[in-house]
Amino acid sequence: MSRLLLLEDDVSLIDGLKYSLEKNGFELDVVHTVREARLQLHSKHSYDLILLDVTLPDGTGFMICDEVRRAGDDTPIIFLTAADEETNIIRGLDSGGDDYITKPFKLGELCSRIRALLRRSSIKKTDNTLKAGPVTIDQIADKAFLGEKLLDLTGAEYRLLCLLVEHDGQTMTRNAIFDALWDGNGNFVDDNTLSVYIRRLRGKIEEDPSHPKYLITVRGFGYRWEGNA
Repeated sequence: MSRLLLLEDDVSLIDGLKYSLEKNGFELDVVHTVREARLQLHSKHSYDLILLDVTLPDGTGFMICDEVRRAGDDTPIIFLTAADEETNIIRGLDSGGDDYITKPFKLGELCSRIRALLRRSSIKKTDNTLKAGPVTIDQIADKAFLGEKLLDLTGAEYRLLCLLVEHDGQTMTRNAIFDALWDGNGNFVDDNTLSVYIRRLRGKIEEDPSHPKYLITVRGFGYRWEGNA
């Protein structure tokens, strides 16, 4: 049974989440403030996934995510946010979040995303290196390099880059990317999220992100990695 930590201060939402998650086979601990979350994360318990509300009485979920990642902890993190503005999406991804879901959401949707992240985090890396064009990816260490420079990527950016580089020269539809990264439920991820990831990857890889050489948009279809550019 996977153990989850939920940081949320909305009592009415907590009741529904607790019932649904436990019914779906998850063990759930609930905290209501940033302080309580810190204490719980430093307790004897370990967690398979963390759910973080953004706005809390004594801070934000971003603060907890920042602290978890600075400690070298790669536990999957999903943000539960009432705000769907791009700035909040980017803030969550920058702090090391793996996914976000906008309130109000369907509980079945949340459970599907949780399962997808848990499956990906449990996969053992068996092969070593992906290389195409200027990018080299060490799949065992979960690190990507541009030439000899280590790229500073969020978990979602890293997974997307791996997917594209692995299919070097092949155009991947947006739905194929959704299927690979979000458990085959494209309806659970909006186009804006993928566009944010693509734009941020270009900013970290391309010399001129407005005229990309490697991460190419195939209009009306999807994206293609061009390692031979």
